[in-house]
Amino acid sequence: MLRGVRVVASDSPSSRPTVIRAARLRRGEDIARVRADGVARNDKLFSLRALPNDQPTVRVAVAASRAVGGAVKRNRARRRVREALRVALGARHPLDNGADLVLMVRPAALVVPAAEIRGALERELDRVLR
Repeated sequence: MLRGVRVVASDSPSSRPTVIRAARLRRGEDIARVRADGVARNDKLFSLRALPNDQPTVRVAVAASRAVGGAVKRNRARRRVREALRVALGARHPLDNGADLVLMVRPAALVVPAAEIRGALERELDRVLR
């Protein structure tokens, strides 16, 4: 048995130690504030609202409406976007200032390759996390 040794089951980006977990944006008041006051960025895969916060962390809420599909499809779309976001944030340098992000997933996020989701997120994050 290997104790204290990290065993990597795959070579996916999420298995690498550079990937971070963003804090979750959980409170309804916080999400409503970001949706009302945040900067909007739209893509064919998702809609992003971003609002700077006073913390050095990025807090994220990912949601999918019923337009994406049934519960299984909505959950899959959220997981795909959340994973791409985790990898995209892990590739960034440490942030001086954080932000609260609300991502609304669109149906196209179910059918495009994961690399395309990650590229779109990186592009939008560069614009909102300056």
